[in-house]
Amino acid sequence: EKLGIIQPITVRKMKENEFQLISGERRLRAAQLINLEKIPAFIRIANDQEMLEMALVENIQRENLNPIEIALSYQRLIKEIKLTQEECSERVGKKRSTITNYLRLLKLPEIVQKALINGTITNGHARSLISIKSEKSQVNLCHDIIANGYSVREVEQLAKEFSDKKYKRTSKTKNTPNPLPFLQQKMRHSLSKDLKTSIKIERNINGKGKLIIPFNSDKDFERIIEILNK
Repeated sequence: EKLGIIQPITVRKMKENEFQLISGERRLRAAQLINLEKIPAFIRIANDQEMLEMALVENIQRENLNPIEIALSYQRLIKEIKLTQEECSERVGKKRSTITNYLRLLKLPEIVQKALINGTITNGHARSLISIKSEKSQVNLCHDIIANGYSVREVEQLAKEFSDKKYKRTSKTKNTPNPLPFLQQKMRHSLSKDLKTSIKIERNINGKGKLIIPFNSDKDFERIIEILNK
């Protein structure tokens, strides 16, 4: 099967045979995954700062970016274009506090950032974790958010309580190959509570899977069906 034409990425020529990516990180990543040796690219000169700034600002405006991608774009505007947070705020039309909050996400441990990228925790969860001083506690609570479906409000309360204390992980340490997105984790937690049984959701990387509702006896089965029919 032939692939269609990929929209060109944009790069800056730094020196002979060396280029810096300006925009198109996802397209480049996708091409690498399928082992494409060549993809089209727009090449800009190394001192074209205005073009780089435009590309970064345009990238931030995209609706499908995850919080870490947005934070990295803000970081590049500040470091590479040498903007202050106030100037960055003016360029992208966002409050300075919004930019500060995104940049703080980059201080979280890598495993927490990956959970945010994958959608297994939300931006609200991640922002709450920032207030916990211990990185190990941040990681432990992150695992429990995913496993137990904690709400943002619940995590805010835990973060206040364990800001200066060690938080020990309560969920099992076994790693699942395809962790459930947070909304599905929350749904599983809610259903288990309503049905008074441990609901299981099996899901592959493409989102296909099944919902498993265990029961202990015929009477327990009838009880669950009665609840579902309400």
